[in-house]
Amino acid sequence: MSDNKRYKGKNAPNSSKEDKYTAAAPRKNRNSEHGAKENREFSSNKEVKYRESTKKAKQGGESVAENKKFTRERTDINPRKSNVNEELEPKIMREDLIEGRNAVIEALKSDRTVEYILIAKGDMVGSISIVIALAKEKGIVTKEVDRRKLDQMSQTSSHQGVIAVVTPYKYFEIDDIFKEALDRGEKPFIIILDEIEDPHNFGSIIRTAEVCGAHGIIIPKRKNVGATPTVYKTSAGAIEHMKIAKVTNINVAIEEIKERGVWVYGADMEAKDYIFNADLTGAVALVIGSEGRGISKLTKEKCDVLVKIPMVGKITSLNASVAGGIIMYEIMKQKIR
Repeated sequence: MSDNKRYKGKNAPNSSKEDKYTAAAPRKNRNSEHGAKENREFSSNKEVKYRESTKKAKQGGESVAENKKFTRERTDINPRKSNVNEELEPKIMREDLIEGRNAVIEALKSDRTVEYILIAKGDMVGSISIVIALAKEKGIVTKEVDRRKLDQMSQTSSHQGVIAVVTPYKYFEIDDIFKEALDRGEKPFIIILDEIEDPHNFGSIIRTAEVCGAHGIIIPKRKNVGATPTVYKTSAGAIEHMKIAKVTNINVAIEEIKERGVWVYGADMEAKDYIFNADLTGAVALVIGSEGRGISKLTKEKCDVLVKIPMVGKITSLNASVAGGIIMYEIMKQKIR
């Protein structure tokens, strides 16, 4: 019995072990709950730390971006690393260069004085052969140069492998425009530009004016682009066949041509009359305003009639050269009826 008791005593730990585990179970559960709570707190803390680290990283990124921006700004101050000086000091547009094959060919066909012609090495195909033949015929020197030299000289960034160095464009007088009309036996057809500053617009207007039979163009000396290489190229050489008069005061010029029997029409989108309702068969002058503000108030007052182009779309204005082209064709249509 005692042995059994001892035996039971030995086995007693098993029983107590069960009791121990049984008794410990609630504690374990409590510990689990506590552990889960700690895990939640840890996860929460981890999430907070992640957010903070992300925020700091973002702030750091912004700071880096700001620093980079500041560095760029500081770099822009250095004239060696930027074009700021070029913006502050605009590139002077030369009027002694003609770029592009068609423009150079037209210059050679006209009475324009061409000093010499530069041609890119190895670029002797196509219309370049016409340039060389015309230059040879007129005794004008042609030089083969590296294309990079032409790139450096070019002011249009599209020289097509040929640049002609010429005497600057010789502007005409208003009398020359009237003489041109008299020589043709036609009534004067004149284009007046009120501060056109875009060379592409000016070149396009010259080209259209020449095609439509205009006898000349009047421009102001100030705030209007001159006969630059871009104008030559955009006009496709038409400038060589157009008399351009540069005047000090455009309003005085309008008064002068009005006294000589010319009827002055101003292109204005707020005009009451449509262009096709006007009688354009006589001596006419068309005033085209600047790209941004149109015809100036004082110049409008100088015009005999303001006319507009019909428009039915949502866009209520046209490019200066396009609007001018539409009206010039209407003038030509009425004149050749």
